Amino acid sequence: MNESSSNAPRSGKPFYWFWRGALLVLVLWLLTDLFVPRKHDIRQFDPAEVARLETAMWRSYYDKNPVLLFWQLAGGLRQQFHAPFWRSFGLAFQATRAAFTFKKGHSDADYQQALPILVDYYRSIQALSSVQFDIQRVSSLELDWWIVHRQRDRYSYADLANVLAKTSAALYNQPVARFTTYAHLRANAMKLCDEAGQLPNGATDTDWQRIRQALNQAWGNLHEVVQPASPNT
Repeated sequence: MNESSSNAPRSGKPFYWFWRGALLVLVLWLLTDLFVPRKHDIRQFDPAEVARLETAMWRSYYDKNPVLLFWQLAGGLRQQFHAPFWRSFGLAFQATRAAFTFKKGHSDADYQQALPILVDYYRSIQALSSVQFDIQRVSSLELDWWIVHRQRDRYSYADLANVLAKTSAALYNQPVARFTTYAHLRANAMKLCDEAGQLPNGATDTDWQRIRQALNQAWGNLHEVVQPASPNT
């Protein structure tokens, strides 16, 4: 009886050590992802993938699907700013919190409540970036274009393009004039999205294809503009 019991297969042991090892790997991944300093060149990104993700985010917003929107936003941050996997969700939370704080506002004073959150967000972006920028200025300009876009009774899409150009110029430390084409293309994409969202049945698949094409052009132009000059130029 005792001998047969001692020779019985211990089927649970391999699974125990497997899951224990898997948990250890996950913890190490989390700690490395969240706390090990990383620097990347934010000028290097896949413009077509960023355009695809931004189109998907806008569509999720109009479809009122916040969970999918949050996941897509994290993916966009990994694409554009090289955020590590787990850290991208923290950044997405900061961006979402800023956006919803802004969304609840009805006056300039209300909108300014989003600014400290944007400062924290861009401070996190700066921690990932080998390109240095003025965190306070970029945050303020980001909030400015949110306001311009929201107050369409007071501002035109040309005004929106102007502040978008200033925001990108501050982020990438280049002259504003270099971002004029990108800004107009992205403002046009926002205009297409706004107009499609006001249709009785909402935006169609054709509308979203046009919006994605406009964003492809915008992000493609931005990617071209921000590339560092070669030694021979």
